[in-house]
Amino acid sequence: MSMNIEEYVQNEIEYSLKHLGDEKVRHAIKVGSDIRGYISEFLRGKGYIEIPPVIISPLTDPLNHPVYDPKISAYGGDLWLTKSMIFHKQIAVQSLKKIFIMSPNIRLEVEEKSKTGRHLYEFTQVDIEALEKTREEMMDLAEDIIIYTIKKIKENDADELKFFKRSLPDFKKPFRKITYMEAEKKYGKDFERELSMESKEPVWLIDIPLEAREFYDREYDDKPGILRDMDLIWPEGYQEASSGGEREYELPRIIERIHKKGQTEEQFKWFIELARHGIKMSAGFGIGIERFTRYVCGLERIEDTNPFPKVPGKVSL
Repeated sequence: MSMNIEEYVQNEIEYSLKHLGDEKVRHAIKVGSDIRGYISEFLRGKGYIEIPPVIISPLTDPLNHPVYDPKISAYGGDLWLTKSMIFHKQIAVQSLKKIFIMSPNIRLEVEEKSKTGRHLYEFTQVDIEALEKTREEMMDLAEDIIIYTIKKIKENDADELKFFKRSLPDFKKPFRKITYMEAEKKYGKDFERELSMESKEPVWLIDIPLEAREFYDREYDDKPGILRDMDLIWPEGYQEASSGGEREYELPRIIERIHKKGQTEEQFKWFIELARHGIKMSAGFGIGIERFTRYVCGLERIEDTNPFPKVPGKVSL
């Protein structure tokens, strides 16, 4: 940091005040608020129970890409800020059957991610999980959520859409599907961006290789190394909208997958102990609220969806 701390704080306060005074930001925050409300309304109508988020825990998502991962020692143990509630969802759903959370996630991404316009190191996703459901059933639910929410936005957020000069399409089910390997072969290494740029509607990316994902998602029984996962890709270059899949639930497979990822049983002893008690299959996904808002408003940068955006590499209010 080239400037001294007093100058940096002053600059950040001035930025925050200017940011919150921006009419574009105010309209986007309204859209994000409504998206939360419409999604919650839809899920409650389908019998989903909202549970409170977990902010700090000895067990959180390992992720499959590098992030800074600060540890807090307290009460004789180690705690981490929640990168996602993947394990807590799988635990809670055993009793509650169908759940969702407006879940704050903290992922201290490397500074390079600030260039994408799609990354914040603190964001909210609606996190959804259902017991004894398949990937296909959850994809169907996600499509319904997207279609319902956009319909409600078009009905109730006309002023915001007019401000952004944004005309949203009426998406139809089912959304197009393409496997990870097909997409990589057709579009090359940057296939997610290329797929998104050419598309006029959301596209499912399915059957994701094990090395591209975490240990907890379920492998096909007849296709080793391929997971029953899915990502939903926004059109028009906005890229990832949602990510999810079916979960591993059998103890031997969980342990095998941990080893395949080069991780240790000690890292996930809490989850392994749960699996020893017996858990049933579940499936779920998360939808990033800020990314949904960015798509709806047609924004270049995700910072404009959030009153206090946390941009990777930058200490912010």
